[in-house]
Amino acid sequence: MAACSRGLVPPPFDLAPRRAGAASWPRPSRGAIRCCCYARPEPRRLLSPERAEERRVDGNKTTTAAAAARGRRRGGLTNVPSLPFPSSRSRRQPKQQDFYPRCTPRGPAPQSRDTPPKRDTGIASEKEWGINLLDESVKESGTNEDGSTWYRESGEDLGENGYRCRWARMGGQTQDGSTEWKETWWEKSDWTGYKELGAEKSGKNAEGDSWWEKWKEVLHQDEWSNLARLERSAEKQAKSGAENAGWYEKWWEKYDAKGWTEKGAHKYGRLNEQSWWERWGEHYDGRGSVLKWTDKWAETDLGTRWGDKWEEKFFSGIGSRQGETWHASPGGDRWSRTWGEEHYGNGKVHKYGKSTTGESWDLVVDEETYYEAEPHYGWADVVGDSTQLLSIQPVERPPGVFPTIDFSSSPPGMMPPPSSMEGAVCRDF
Repeated sequence: MAACSRGLVPPPFDLAPRRAGAASWPRPSRGAIRCCCYARPEPRRLLSPERAEERRVDGNKTTTAAAAARGRRRGGLTNVPSLPFPSSRSRRQPKQQDFYPRCTPRGPAPQSRDTPPKRDTGIASEKEWGINLLDESVKESGTNEDGSTWYRESGEDLGENGYRCRWARMGGQTQDGSTEWKETWWEKSDWTGYKELGAEKSGKNAEGDSWWEKWKEVLHQDEWSNLARLERSAEKQAKSGAENAGWYEKWWEKYDAKGWTEKGAHKYGRLNEQSWWERWGEHYDGRGSVLKWTDKWAETDLGTRWGDKWEEKFFSGIGSRQGETWHASPGGDRWSRTWGEEHYGNGKVHKYGKSTTGESWDLVVDEETYYEAEPHYGWADVVGDSTQLLSIQPVERPPGVFPTIDFSSSPPGMMPPPSSMEGAVCRDF
């Protein structure tokens, strides 16, 4: 789907029926929305006295090297960070180094990573987030020459049952507060084997655009089956300050050591008078049974609505598929086409369907059955990509002390984390 560089666009599906008079997805006018992109200035490097002397002695070589460096910079500005919404007026974007002081008590100020999230990018990896927690408590803040401010804090919280949370938060803003960024990291653990690694960031710019993103990985043991479970999730949203436009996405993945897997996403977006939704899910029981489904729909403020949904269930080569495409007008007229397939596992497939315009079909054909009985990304993959989560060290448990586990709130099949771990961060930031 579209990334930030293409701005907010309608969802990549046209669900209108193929008949006369049926409305298709309303497309925004060309140039109605675009990204404001700006290049991050390359920081100026300070030369030592020795290097400065070398430049004075060999001025010709320095001039040649500088020209070559400028050429490389001009040719290298191909990937510039972008914001999720257009600018309604020309205004100077705050430079990245505006947040950096010339000197601080413990080194350079925290660097802003407040790039807006991009649509339909799923759940990022540990490496992409680059969480790096300190082993000491820090509380620093500063003001730059232009009046912009920054802060950085880190610490550790301890609780019952061996609970420990190491955390760090940082941020900055311009003098007038029009541009701001915040980021929080944390890791949690306790004596039950629970481990959590997470991050949250948010930001806004001078044009009124704002965004927020949260990411989390969790490892815990199911109290009923004693199986290890690993879960990953991400939430993202962005809102325009110039138009009635914005979007929200929630992604999740759940895995256990026997191959049970669940994946899904909920999405919503709006662009002026148009709104759209999408939900999908996948469920693998680890024994060959699979369920997949998708549901998409959209509407305009005038009352036109359309959508599409489908579902498939399979086990041992036998299963079914079914779906519906529909369209409703403001006046109450509704068109729909439903369809279905029954796969018998012997090379025979029963296909049937009908529509409100009189279409219908019902036949058996010779056709091979294909479906994915296992996820393309499973338990072994997620364990291999979660090395930082798995390396979290809990507080050492004294001899003779055992963790407290509450079974009362966990019916069979449901595997929530211990109640002491709930919440996005250790403290109310």
